[in-house]
This record gives sequence, C-alpha cells and structure tokens, in this order.
Amino acid sequence: MRDYDTIVVVGGGCYGAYYVRQLSRAVAARALSFRHLVVVDRDPACRVATAPPPEVDRSRLQMVIDDWTSYFDGYLGAATESPPNDDAIVPSPLMPHLMYQWLLRRARGRWPGRRVETRPLDPVPAVPWTRAAPDGTQYVSFAEWMCPVNCVEPARCPKTRGDRSWSLPPTVEAYVREERARGHALSGPAIFHCTHRAYGVGMFDVCDVVAADRLVAAEGATGASAVLVGTMSHCHGALNILELGEAGGGNSPARPQPVTEGVLG
Repeated sequence: MRDYDTIVVVGGGCYGAYYVRQLSRAVAARALSFRHLVVVDRDPACRVATAPPPEVDRSRLQMVIDDWTSYFDGYLGAATESPPNDDAIVPSPLMPHLMYQWLLRRARGRWPGRRVETRPLDPVPAVPWTRAAPDGTQYVSFAEWMCPVNCVEPARCPKTRGDRSWSLPPTVEAYVREERARGHALSGPAIFHCTHRAYGVGMFDVCDVVAADRLVAAEGATGASAVLVGTMSHCHGALNILELGEAGGGNSPARPQPVTEGVLG
C-alpha cells in the first residue's frame, strides 16, 4: 500500500467526483492512503463542492475554487522549493496540457528577456492516431477506437482482447533518440506517466514535474535548447516541445539540418 501526503484532483465535475469516490473506496480497502485530497475547480457549484461523494472523509477533503493555471503556479512553485516525495496529481481526461503550460510559464519567468516558445513536433511520433491542436500540443494515441474513461490499461487490452504490446513512454523516448540520430537538437523527454494506482484512478507523481523543471533550467543554462515534454498513459498522451532561444534575448535558432544521413534508413 502506498501512502500519499497530498493527492490533487484536476476538476470537480463528473470526472473529479468519480475519482474522489474511488480514492475514498481505495482508502477503505487499504489499497492506498492519503492525508489530504485536494480538488481544484473554478466553479463553486461543481459537483464535488456541492455534493461530495458520501464515501469521502470530509476532514481530508479540501475543495479549492481557483483556476487551474493559478493553482498550479502556487502549488508547483512551492514544490520546487521543497520537493515532495509523496504527492501526486490525478489529471482530467479533458484538461489542456497543464504541466507543459506550467513549465512554459516557469521558463518565461526564469528568462524574461529570452525567447521561449512552443515548437510543433515535426515529424510526429509513429503512432496509429495523432492530432495537432491550435496551441501546438500534439495529441497521440495507440487506440483508433473509443476507450472507456475508466480503463486501467491492463496487460490484456479490453478492446482488442490481445496483449497490450504498446506503451507511450518508451515510444516517446525512442522518438527523441531517433531525432538526435538525425542530427536534430532535442532534449528530454520529460515524461509525466499517468499510471493506475488503485480503484480505477490514474495519477502521476509531483516529483516528476519538479524534475522536469530542473531539466528545463539545466538545458536553458547551456544556451539554445529544445525539450520534449509529455503527459501520457500507456495508450494516450499530449506532447509539446519547449524551445529556448539563445541567452541574451536573441531569437530561437532555426531547426538544425541533419548532420548525419541514413542513420535510421
């Protein structure tokens, strides 16, 4: 049984209420434990705020009425000062790429006179389904079908009824290696791997987000850089490239041309 200090649930609507209920049941079954359960939603009339699941221990539940951007600026900013080893975040299936957006804001605050921007993925990873959003986020998935929101991505896929032979984290790591082999400057990846923890609830660890911020800071200290950032489960994910221009306020350099040919065929 894993013991968490704080679990942060993104959103207090139907998904958030489901996660709160399932986490409370997991505690009752001694599948995990937590001291604080924080639910963040800007709507004071959201479901968790107005009708929390009866299973939840209200002495451990904290409803935060705030915008996700504002909340994570404060919460994750504090985490960088005193990194927690036992905090986790439960993402919402419909949220934007919040962790990348926080890293982007952190980088712009760290280097106010420097160009810091989102660069599209080109090429994109070789997965069955992918779509680019207007904000530059590349959504990727191994599923070409609709998955149930509470799927825990078991070793045997409920849809294909065969072994799940795929996983996004190693696929994205291989993508970065291939880009480097082609001579493209790409660092990372910084991966926030959402895995099933108990009773149908997936989450990723806050310490991984703090480590990603340190990676961006270290890469930026060397000069122009680009870091691939992804929040993902085994099957679905959101990817962005955070590009840093040269120190001193210059523009980001153009993407370098390959210096090797035929490395990957």
